[in-house]
Amino acid sequence: MNPIPKPSDAKQHAAVSPAGVTLSDPFWSPYTDLVQNVVIPYQYEAIHDRAPGAEPSGAVQNFRIAAGQAEGEYVGWVFQDSDLAKWLEAVGYSLQIRRDADLERRADELIDLIEAAQQPDGYLNTYFTIKEPGKRWTDLTDCHELYCAGHMIEAAVAYYEATGKDKLLNVMKRMIEHVETVFGTGEGQIRGYDGHQEIELALVKLYNLTKEDRYLKLAAFFINERGQEPNFIRREWEQRGRRGHFRPHGSSDIDTSYYQADKPVREQTVAVGHAVRAVYMYTAMADLARLTEDAELKAACRTLWHNITRTQMYVTGGIGSTHHGEAFTFDYDLPNDTIYAETCASIGLIFFAQRMLLLEPKSEYADVMERALYNNVLGSMAQDGKHYFYVNPLEVWPQACSCNPGKHHVKSERQAWFGCACCPPNVARLLTSLNRYVYTQRGDTLYANLYIGSELSAELGGTSVTLKQQAELPWSGAVRFEIAAEQKARFALALRVPNWSPDMTVSINGEALEFSPSELQDGYLLLERDWNNGDVVEVSLTIQTTLVYADTRVRADVHKAAIQRGPLVYCAESADNGESILTLRLSQNAIFSERPADDLPGGAIAVETEALRSVTPATDNEADSLYRTQPPVLEPTRLTAVPYYLWGNRGQGEMTVWMNTSEN
Repeated sequence: MNPIPKPSDAKQHAAVSPAGVTLSDPFWSPYTDLVQNVVIPYQYEAIHDRAPGAEPSGAVQNFRIAAGQAEGEYVGWVFQDSDLAKWLEAVGYSLQIRRDADLERRADELIDLIEAAQQPDGYLNTYFTIKEPGKRWTDLTDCHELYCAGHMIEAAVAYYEATGKDKLLNVMKRMIEHVETVFGTGEGQIRGYDGHQEIELALVKLYNLTKEDRYLKLAAFFINERGQEPNFIRREWEQRGRRGHFRPHGSSDIDTSYYQADKPVREQTVAVGHAVRAVYMYTAMADLARLTEDAELKAACRTLWHNITRTQMYVTGGIGSTHHGEAFTFDYDLPNDTIYAETCASIGLIFFAQRMLLLEPKSEYADVMERALYNNVLGSMAQDGKHYFYVNPLEVWPQACSCNPGKHHVKSERQAWFGCACCPPNVARLLTSLNRYVYTQRGDTLYANLYIGSELSAELGGTSVTLKQQAELPWSGAVRFEIAAEQKARFALALRVPNWSPDMTVSINGEALEFSPSELQDGYLLLERDWNNGDVVEVSLTIQTTLVYADTRVRADVHKAAIQRGPLVYCAESADNGESILTLRLSQNAIFSERPADDLPGGAIAVETEALRSVTPATDNEADSLYRTQPPVLEPTRLTAVPYYLWGNRGQGEMTVWMNTSEN
């Protein structure tokens, strides 16, 4: 037996270069291929208003009008530019995986169009160029000018990294030069920020690429100004006569907490307001905390992270409990049927988790990143790549979705597109950049955050190292790392112990290692040693089907349980179990069997167990009564559950994640 060596002092945490990681995974690679071969081309047609059955986007046409290449009226939401930007960002990541001359040509044509739409002073926004040219920067609360700029910056960085072409990058540099003249603390400048955070994290990406301090300083300005007094959101609202783009008739008050602007960011302790805006802001805060060594900002990030993940996060990694404002509500308020859990919010939570991993290597961040990725995000897209959920419910009754106004936002089937289509291109850009989330590096310690088949090239221990990971998740817990090094090198490989795996065994070159939980460092097993070319590390994670219970303060889930197998949350659908899913009752001592889910794709595993179903007794005197004195009869039945991410791929029907339980 080899004892576990003690780790060396950790150095500054830095992300592994995405160019050094390529994915080759039996589970995830088909999704990357789907995005490249189907999703990106389909979304190209959608933003050109040519996707069958999809709502008109107007995104590309708006740029044509703004560039003087077409005539017409502005189409879509005030932030419609961001759809094109996110599509281009996904293209950038896709081209980093595999060059595609035709796709690159299409992207170049759109970038030419964007450049043509840019105004002489550097300003870029089609809504204000076409519809309200005299009202730039007058409604930052609602009109998303900086938000759109942020998404275009992210697209420019990704495209430059993929192709070396800097046209879009230069367009956005000119836009930022304009922004720098408008915003700041100088005379005549706006001392404010956008109502929808996004540019802050984008500016950090631009800084990481260019190493120009001005971009980091501008990001810090927007973060530091937020919530200061006099409050910019409230002051701007008053100046507009208490009206706004989405409140043209006025409002008696404005809730600054909705924009995370009710207090300075370092004083915020509870996640409130619009969920996507919040996690985009927290992502930038974590970036800045790391890059500027801001201890107060780091502490605020920790506090907000804990509030979300310990009191306001769904078991699927969804966040945002109400459709009113797509927002957080309050601690432990997690309804399953009127849920929101917007896809973009979970993607933002993944961004936040990754930045927290860069800030400090703790497995809890990777656990949440994995939970949101495998369940909420992946479940938002149909297996054909052409239909999407905006809202990701944990309980669906199709008739209620169509007949109950309080549930109209919940859909029982994925949609071809949305008028507000922020989520579909967001999924595309995340899945094509998934290689950026597998590892992080801190000095000579390499952290394996996600067990996804991949190959990494990095400098560790003063030499070039290639690490090849083979993984069989989520269906099996077998993971294998093969190390190739030019010469012997001393470094640490940190293996995450997932919170869903009660046991993990590890061997190096066939020799089993003994370790105890006390030897873990923040949820990672650190293997530090002199590594040789050809060394092999084998990991076995325990994947078992188990019941998960919510804190009793989550009232929607009292006396209920969810089924989880490894990183996957499961659900019951009427396709397997008939109608009236909520009449099913699980035993707390349920014993599960597994079988291939032959009617679902990707080698999916279904789980089964004995259960009970509540049935209303048909008695002579109460046969037609809505309410009765006799309790329901419990009849034995067989319950089948399938991975949540695959629900809704077999036609319309009922679905639930949380099921009633009994002690028997």
